[in-house]
Order: sequence, then structure tokens, then C-alpha cells
Amino acid sequence: MKKQATLGWILVLCLALGFGASTSLGQAVYGSIIGTVTDQQGNAVAGAKVTVTSVTKNTSEETTTNDSGNFSVIHLIPDTYKVKIEAAGFKVNDVASVLVQVDTTARVDAQLQVGAVTQTVEVTGEVPQLKTDRADVSLDFSSDYVEKLPLVNRNFQSLLLDAPGSQQLVGWSHAATENPQGSQQTFVQGQHFSGTGYELDGTDNQDPILGIIIINPNLDSVGEAKITLSNFDAEFGKAIAGLMVASTKSGTNDIHGSAFWFRNSDATQARNPFNQGPNTPLPSAKWNQFGGSVGGAIIKNKLFYFGDYQGTRQASGVTNNITIPTSTVLSTCTASTGTCDLSQYLGNVSGGNGQIYDPNTGDPNTGVGRTAFPGNKIPVGMLSPVAVAILKLFPQPINNNLTNNFFGSGSGPFHGNSFDARGDYQAAGNLHIFGRYTRAFYSLTGEPNLGIALGGVGGGVGGLSGSSNIHNHSLAAGFDKAISTTLLTDFRFGWFQYNPHSIKPDANVAAAEALGLHGLNLPSDSSTGGLPAFVWDSGDNKNTQLTDFGDGLDPSRCNCPLIEKEHQYQFVNNWTKISGNHTMKVGADIRFAHNLRFPSDANRTGQLSFNHLETSNRVQDPVTLKFSQVGGLDLASFLLGDVSFFERFASTTQTASESQKRFFLYAQDSFRLTSKLTFTYGMRWEDYTPESVNAKGNGGFANPSQGVIRVGGFGPYGLNGGINSYLGGFAPRLGIAYQVRPKTVVRIGYGRSFDIGVFGSNFGHAVTQNLPVLVHQTLNPNDTNPLAINGNVPVYNISGLNGLPDQPTTAPFPVVPSSGILPLKGPNGNVDPRIRPTTQRVAAVDMWNATVQHQLTSTISVEVAYLGNKGTHGFAGDGPAYNVNPRSIVGFGGPNPDNRRPYFGKFSTPYFDPATGITSNVVCCSTDLGNYFGMDASSNYNALQLKVEKRVSQGLQFVSHYTWSRARFHDSNYYAIDPSVAYGPDDQNRNHVWVTNILYELPFGKGKKYMSSANTLTDYAIGGWRLTSTTNWSGGLPWTPSYSLCDKDQDVGVCRPDRGSGAFSQGVHRDPSSGALVWFTPIPLLATNGATGGAFTRPAAGTLGNIGFDSFRGPHLFTSNLSLAKNFRITERYKAEFRMDANNIFNHPVMGFNANQGNHCIDCAGPNTDPKADAGKITNIEQDTNMRLLTFGLRFSF
Repeated sequence: MKKQATLGWILVLCLALGFGASTSLGQAVYGSIIGTVTDQQGNAVAGAKVTVTSVTKNTSEETTTNDSGNFSVIHLIPDTYKVKIEAAGFKVNDVASVLVQVDTTARVDAQLQVGAVTQTVEVTGEVPQLKTDRADVSLDFSSDYVEKLPLVNRNFQSLLLDAPGSQQLVGWSHAATENPQGSQQTFVQGQHFSGTGYELDGTDNQDPILGIIIINPNLDSVGEAKITLSNFDAEFGKAIAGLMVASTKSGTNDIHGSAFWFRNSDATQARNPFNQGPNTPLPSAKWNQFGGSVGGAIIKNKLFYFGDYQGTRQASGVTNNITIPTSTVLSTCTASTGTCDLSQYLGNVSGGNGQIYDPNTGDPNTGVGRTAFPGNKIPVGMLSPVAVAILKLFPQPINNNLTNNFFGSGSGPFHGNSFDARGDYQAAGNLHIFGRYTRAFYSLTGEPNLGIALGGVGGGVGGLSGSSNIHNHSLAAGFDKAISTTLLTDFRFGWFQYNPHSIKPDANVAAAEALGLHGLNLPSDSSTGGLPAFVWDSGDNKNTQLTDFGDGLDPSRCNCPLIEKEHQYQFVNNWTKISGNHTMKVGADIRFAHNLRFPSDANRTGQLSFNHLETSNRVQDPVTLKFSQVGGLDLASFLLGDVSFFERFASTTQTASESQKRFFLYAQDSFRLTSKLTFTYGMRWEDYTPESVNAKGNGGFANPSQGVIRVGGFGPYGLNGGINSYLGGFAPRLGIAYQVRPKTVVRIGYGRSFDIGVFGSNFGHAVTQNLPVLVHQTLNPNDTNPLAINGNVPVYNISGLNGLPDQPTTAPFPVVPSSGILPLKGPNGNVDPRIRPTTQRVAAVDMWNATVQHQLTSTISVEVAYLGNKGTHGFAGDGPAYNVNPRSIVGFGGPNPDNRRPYFGKFSTPYFDPATGITSNVVCCSTDLGNYFGMDASSNYNALQLKVEKRVSQGLQFVSHYTWSRARFHDSNYYAIDPSVAYGPDDQNRNHVWVTNILYELPFGKGKKYMSSANTLTDYAIGGWRLTSTTNWSGGLPWTPSYSLCDKDQDVGVCRPDRGSGAFSQGVHRDPSSGALVWFTPIPLLATNGATGGAFTRPAAGTLGNIGFDSFRGPHLFTSNLSLAKNFRITERYKAEFRMDANNIFNHPVMGFNANQGNHCIDCAGPNTDPKADAGKITNIEQDTNMRLLTFGLRFSF
């Protein structure tokens, strides 16, 4: 610790002395005004007095020009300012209105005219839009944009989607129980959503565990926002994608305020054409948001206040497409005699032809030689009584289809309340003090669509079944002090707290025991109440496509139970020195983070998986002698009671927590070499110390190099597990801005930035979720039968049939030996550890840009930019963890597939069991190690951006930008074996994105261009209208084709065909026979290896297809949101507004077909009742999009 601190201060000293300077004017809370003062011949005017005065607060700052005529006034609270320039022998130059925004610099150059100082030249023209002092790539949003753009449900963070290179993440989102504030997962500049940093009033506003914004500000509280996409100043860090900085409003000398109410409902929501037909009743839905704000002065020109409140009341109408067993299954399989008829599935499923085999026949270890059930009918006497009892609880399907044969709907209540309180004090001696406190608290619930007895997806927000209460807090306070006109300092203190608490809908009921499922509701552990999760086959070739049910994160969108208490303290101090044409800055940002999380990522009651392998047959090809699986049905495995895989979380304590210290230091200089050329250079250093746990034994630090778990506080390991810190977090920042012509500037920038990651990459979510604190118990077939091959045998039987146990083994909690070493997968080899390297790896991105900006008119500028970045120590796939021990394709078809794993039998760890007094060597690892936080993948991003921005004039302002991009990354699948197989286009990147935002005050009525002399009645009819719109046209998302029989050719999860010589047609069209919308028409089945159809060929067994990862793209996206508002002037001071927001005004469905949505099988076809029949079809709109939604609002302001 001492060594780290010393190193940091040496860095600052070296920069300050060796480089001779530090920073540009980038500031997390403030903005700046700079300029150059000359005479009429262009000579510098030195010693001119510059006075900058806030228009709304009447507070002033003064400085003088240097020998080059340059001046800088920094540490300005965002506001509108007047700039007055005085010099002996010259007329006074007075600029009436200069807008200063957070972390931006307004340039005010002045050419003084000879004359008496009693004479004044009023400058009323627009301040140039050119950015001449820095090389960042950014977009600013004034309070006008923030308040008036048609944002869905008035979500502030969705402004991020209006920035160039930003796109909504598709196919994945946080459960509403942990994210009621509505933080959207946004893909920015080719980087993971967690790489975007959020700051509110200069303090951290991001939860590093989930990567989400903690306080999603009320729109009425936001003074302005800035989104920086590349090359932010050295003051900023802990972000590798983008940086979203917001500042709250402050009071003014005049009292201003607002009151508002917005509402939408199912009556203003258009139907989803895929699942909400004209005869389908829409679930009741109501959304109301109301509140207000007020700000003013307690002491004029000195002490100001601002406060706001926002309430949200929502009853979310949710319609869920659900697949349940057919009426034939429900009637025949619950009868007391006869056979359970599963013939409907014969030949109509993926992952085999659906033929089921008797698991009690053939080889008990390998599944070879099993006997088929004739006609797919099982004698009811063989069925599990427990499974039959569960089956009887299902409702009757609403149609005869095998899939999508039941609709569930509901409306779960959501309550949100949030408020802000801020004060500003302008003390004597150029001292400004501010403070803000925000609290947001939420509650939400949802009931399961299949009833409390079966659980499953619910009617709450996002399909929630369960309930959650969350209280979030944020505090920012600080001061800035001008010690002299050339030396300034500022200090900030920040604190946030994030506290979600979620429970199941049946938390206090022994629901599993009531169904006859034993060993799940444990009397000694209250966290095991309720239902387990029932999980069917999954993946591209999922079997019957039955919908998961029960409780848990996957079936009911509830990480229940969940207890989390996270907070962070932050201390920031910056010093700024202006010396000649240098503006130098050094600073420190120190943070202390603490997190306690008691999660249920795997349902603590249990998660029971049923797949088709238990009822499949294993056959050997007589020519190649390779083995493959045929047939099988996940529903049949369930009805026989055979659990294919079991997992659950179990803990010894609910108080284990982690803490981490974070030290950030920086130094930077902005050097104005000439009035046209500015060079910015600096260095930032970031140190994320290895996290430590709060007590001995409260954390397990698993690593793959030793193949062990180090227990914190035992043996030679401290509370940080002996993890080595990464001290190489040096992040250089360079920028050049050159004004080549009065209306043209060229900017070039380079910078490196670091980030802590997410979901436990470097903090939380890992060591307190390992042995000996938490066990992620997993039961694989090999745990029950070490000789089992390929998962063909169950881990247990829920009715105890065939001599199998009727419940899982108890979760293993070993005694920690004095050495502090536990085997990687526990003494019994059946836990799933969260693994990290022994030396910290911190995500890093090198970014660069070259930009040309030209001012076309006094209000319109255009920018052309090239942006690029290179990520290192990043994620493989869409999350930080991947499987480091998958099977290799080499040796496919051999007798034991698990010996193809890289860690198979690699580790042998001695473990002394004090209960038995025996020391044994625990050998690892013959199963997946799916939670390795390797932080060892790379990514590349290149983009061209064109932006046109118009400042407001004659009521019109807009910003329009187009981005072409190429983003490539490593997927997690097969990455540990061959990274090149997993490399390709990022599945979240649209290569074309065009976004336009327009605000237009229509030019009719009093004071406007047209009909300005209209009488009062006419003005009420035609005046005060405003149109606001946001339009997005984007290209399609990538996807990877698969083929039907790939499970016969490989068992590594890489299901890709070879590229053939023919053509492959893609595009939205209707199938002529079924009338269904399709993206592509499947080719005939590739029945044999080497068979070709169109653009595809089936690869040889034991090889991987050469079709590239994510090498195809799906349908484009088009959305247009429009707001129409009518303003009424009650008096000169009081105004009212009626507003209608139309999200997706044209009711255009975004077709859902991408890497995370749709069946990508290129040769799957069958009757309409066949789950394979949806191959290539578009079965729903794209996730996270909606049909037209009208929201009506009223607003009163003064």
C-alpha cells in the first residue's frame, strides 16, 4: 500500500517537473471560457480585464489577458454568462450571452476597437461552435434536449442512444428487481456496456458489480449532459467505452419551477402483430409519472437552492408466449392406465428425431444399445409419480401446436419515488460551495403466469415473478476556490449506496416438498423456500422448446432471494495553475468500495435440468467407429423423473463482504502554442488494489495456475488471498487541435483508459461466492456414475426410481485446512468455482481519433471523424467469464469425450478431511470450468462518423449523425481451445447507424416569423406549437448459421456448416405456403457429411464448419419517435404545456432475427407444429423494441 502511494506521487512530481505542466480544461463539474484579445491590426492586447458574469445568479469571475492576449476563466458552473472585456484606450467589448456547459470550453475571441472605455461595443452574434482546445469526441445535450426529446418513459439514460456509435444491447438485460431505475445496457464504440462510465455532479454514478447507472436522474433535475465517446481528458477514467457526465440544476436569483404529469396505458399502445392479434385481449397496463421542481435564492447573489421530486406508478401489462405440454400429453400421461403418448414429437424436434429410448436398457454407463419405445409411447407405470403430479398442475393449451400453445398475461405493480436537493453558496473570496443529495426508492412485484403452484415467467416488469425493494442514495458535495487569478483548486466528496432486496412469490412456503421433491426446501435454511427451477434443453438445437418454469433468475426473472448492500466513498482534489499559455492541472481521485451480496444466481432451492440425452441412444458408425447420439426427448426424461443436471447456491453466512481501495492520479497540460494551435498532453495512473474480505474464511480465491482455492486469512494468505496487484495502469493522453482556417479546425487525439470490469471481473461477485462461503453445487452424471459417458445417465430421480436417490446430495462445505488450500472444485469435485488469475488483469482500451470540423454558417457546423480503438484484457463473449475447460474437437468420437478437455486430470490436490482423518488426492477437472474471469481477450473497433449540428435559430435546432463501424471481438464459445474460431463481428454492433434529433418551435403566432400580429384567440390556436423527433435507421445485427445434425458431427458447441458454392438469399418476405414472415428459407436437410445445399455444405464428422462466426446479418432497424407540444402562456411568467409523445410513430415493427433471437438452422424444416419449423422465421419483433406507444403529458412552469 505504501509502495503504491509513493509510486503515484512520484508520477505526479515527474509530470509536473519533467513535462513542465498539466491539464486541459476538462472538468467533471465545471465548464470554461477561453479566448484571445487583439486590436484591429491583430496584435495581442496584454493586461485586458475580463469579467465573466452569470446571467441567472449575478456572480462574477475576473482575470486578465497574458502577453499573448490569451485568457482562461475556468471552474464555471454550467450557466449562461456575459463576458466583458476592458482595456485602456479601447472601447469595452460586451458579449451578452455565452453558454457554458459541463466539461466543455466556450471560446470568446475579441478584437477591440480604439476608443474611450466609456464606450461599449455590444456583441450579439453567435459564439463559434468550433471546438479548438481539445481532441475529444463528444455530444452535448442542453436542458432543452433533455426535457423535450421524446424519450420512452422519460428515461434519462436513453440519451446515450442518441450519441454516435451507441446502440441498444439486444437479447440481454438486467432483471428489473436489480435495475428498477431502468438503466439500459448500451453498446458504445465497440465496447461492453459496462465500459461506459457515469458521473453525476462530478462523482461516480456507476455500480461496478452490474455496470449500471445508480441514480437515473429525473429529467427536471438535469441541467445538461455530455457524452464523451473517445479521448476524454486525464481527469476522467474508469471507463473504456464512453463517459456520460450529467450535472443537476442549481437555483437562480429568480424563483423557477415546474409541475408535470405524464401517462400512457394499454389503450395508447399498439398491438404486437406477432402475439397480440385483433382477438387477443391486451393485458391491462398503466404508467403514470408525476412530480415537480423548484429553485431560487435564499440570499440574492449568494445562496441558492434547487429541489425536485418524481413519482412513477406503473401496472405493467405483460403478455408472454409460453410452450407447455400438449393436451394429448396432459390427458394420456396423467391417466391411471395405458400409455403416455409422446408420438406428436416423433420426427418433429431438433437435437435428434424425437424417438425416445428406454434408459433402463442397454449399457448403463454409455447408453449404447437402448431399446426404443414403440410409437413414442411409455407405459404409465414407468412414469415418475412426482412428475405426473406436476404435470397435472399445467393448464390446458389454447391450440394444438407443439410450441407457443399458451399465453400468459398480467400486470405487476411498480412504484418509484425519487428526489434531489441541492444548494450552492457563493462565498466571499471567490469560494463556491455546493452540495446535492439524491434518494431513489422502488418496489415492484409480479405474479407467475402458470400460477403459484408452477411459477415461471410472471406478469411483472420484464416478466418478473416475485417482489423487490430497492433504495439507492447519492451524495455529492464540494467547493472550488480561486486562490489567485492563476491558481485554483477544487474538492469533491461523493458517496453512493445501492441496496436491492428481492424475494420469491412463495418464499415462505415449502413448495418443492409439497410437490414431493425432497432435499430442496431445507428446514435449517430459510433461503431455500419456494419452488426450484425446472429447465429444459436449451441452445440452438433445443429439443421440445418447452418453457422453463418454477422460481429463479431464468424462469421468473428474479434473483431471489437477494440481499445486497453496496456503497462507495470518493474523495477528489484538483489543482489548476495557469502560467502563460499553459493551463496545468494535477489531481487525485481516491475511492473506497464495499459490497455485501447474498445472491441466488442459481436458485437456492435448486435448479433441475432435463435434457434429451437421458432418453437417447448412443450408436457407433461401423465405418468411422465414431459414436454419436440419436433421438431423445427432454419431456420424456422429465416424465421418467430423471434429472440430467442439478445446481444450486448454498451459503454458510449472509455477512461475507468485499472491500477495495482505488487510487487514481493524473497530471495534464493544455498548451496554447498559438491562438490557433493547442497541444494537450498528460498521464493518468489507476490502481485497483486486490479486493479483500471482511473476516478470516469469508472468501475463496480460486485460480487456474495452481488449480486450487486459496482461503482468505488461512495459511500464508491474507484477506486478499495473496493476489498480486497490477501497478502498470499508466494511461497517456495526447491531443492536438489546430484551427487551420477561421471556420475549420482539425483535431487528433490518442488516449488509453482502464476499467474495473463487471460481474466480478475484479471486484465483488466472486470470492465471497466461492468455497468456503458459498458453494455453487453442481451435480453432473459423472458425479453419480464416474463411468458415465456424454451425460446419458441421470444424477438422480425425483421419485427414487431404478435404484437412484430421490434427492440431491447435500451441499458440500469442507473444513478449511491450516494450509488455506482447497481443491478447485471442492473436495467432492462437484462445485462450480469463480476463478481469476493470481495477478489482477484490468480491462484496457487504446483509443484514437482524427476529426475535421467546419462551421458552415453561424449556427451550423459539420464534423467528419475517424475513430478507432483496440481493447486488451477484455471479455471473451458478452460477459467477463467463460469456460476455460471445454472439450476440444480433436479426438471427437472417442470413448471418453472428457479427456479432450485442457484441464482433464491436470490437478491433484491433497485434502485432509478432519471428519474422517483421511488425506486424499482430489483430481480435477473432467467437467466445465465455466466461470473463469480471464480478462484475456482482445477487440478492435474502427468507425467513420459524420455529424451535422445546428444551434437554435428561428426556433430550429438539430443534430444528425451517421456512423459506419466495424467491430470485432472474441466469443466465449471454444475461445479457450482456439481463439481464432471464436473471432468475428461483435454480435451487438450494427455496421450502419443514422440518428437525427430535431427540436422545432413552429414559426407561427405572436413574436414569431409568421402571423406575429395575430390576436389573442388566434395566437392560442396557432402559436406555441413545438415538434420534436428522434429517428434511428440502423443496419442489421450479426448472426451465425447452424445446421440440423451438427450434434452428430461435434460435441463442442460450435454448430456451423461449411461454406458451399451456391447462393443464400436473405430478406424479409412471406413464406408462400404458410404465410409466415421469414428471413431465409431453409434448404433441404444436409443428411450426410459432405452434402451440399445452396451456400452450405455439411462438414465431416469431427471437424468444425468454416462459416465464420457472426458472418451474416439480420434485418435493419427503423424507429422514429415524435413529440407534439402546445404551449399556453398564462401570464408573462407562468406557462402551461400539453404534450403528446409518440414512440415508434409509424408503428414500424423491428423484425427480430439476430444472434440472440431466431432459429438459425439453415436446413431445419417440418410441419407447422414442429419446433424446427420456425427455422429462418421471424416470430416476434426485436427484443427491447416496441410498437407505437402514445404518452400524454401536462406541464406547468414558471
